[in-house]
Amino acid sequence: MAKVLVVTSGKGGVGKTTSTAALGAALAQEGQNVVVVDFDVGLRNLDLVLGAERRVVYDLINVVQGDAKLSQALIRDKRLENLSLLPASQTRDKDALTADGVSRIVTELREKFDWVICDSPAGIEKGATLAMRHADIAVIVTNPEVSSVRDSDRVIGLLDSKTERAEKGELVEKHLLITRYDTARARRGEMLKTEDVLEILSIPLLGIIPESQEVLRASNLGTPVTLSNPMSAPARAYIDAARRLRGESLVVSVPTDKRSFFGSLFARRVA
Repeated sequence: MAKVLVVTSGKGGVGKTTSTAALGAALAQEGQNVVVVDFDVGLRNLDLVLGAERRVVYDLINVVQGDAKLSQALIRDKRLENLSLLPASQTRDKDALTADGVSRIVTELREKFDWVICDSPAGIEKGATLAMRHADIAVIVTNPEVSSVRDSDRVIGLLDSKTERAEKGELVEKHLLITRYDTARARRGEMLKTEDVLEILSIPLLGIIPESQEVLRASNLGTPVTLSNPMSAPARAYIDAARRLRGESLVVSVPTDKRSFFGSLFARRVA
């Protein structure tokens, strides 16, 4: 039976979709059978990040409304055969999502995959609450800034009250993923430090994704950063985060792309 994971955050633009694609690809690279589901109805970006936009024929709303079978809407990744995508609709409204339809789809996906990763839309409205409704695990994505952390705190409250697990008196397993982190700026007080974010949110730290142009480059290529440049700092951070989701105990640090002086000197001589 699959684990249902929601990647969520109250604020837009923090890296939920990028993180969904990167974590999904990292888990698939470890041999897990993974499906990523785009709940951002009306916008639909997960297919772009995965480079699958031209393959979309049917989408989440088509399956919810019974216009297509789940097997018709699932798109297998071009690079990883055990990674699939269920895209969102770009032309419909979030109101087209129904609780019964989402429940039916999640139940069917649980039987087919090891991991069902739901990419939640920004905000705390219907699309977001349906994305987290059936979650066993939540990855709360936040930037190290006050507004982003405040919105993440609101989402934690929803996870503790609006999910199936909450209704049964159980807790959704929650993890914090800090994105766009810059150690130098944090040291200068231009953004929150990791310990400040942890003190406010009080949930376990899954990983720290450093600020890097490599993430934007990967998105523009339509490839998760864990595949486009697996040795880059953000890719290593996502790969370690995926390993922690599977239960491995790894020390959390901020990876860096900076090479040593001798490494740079050697590279220049080789060039």
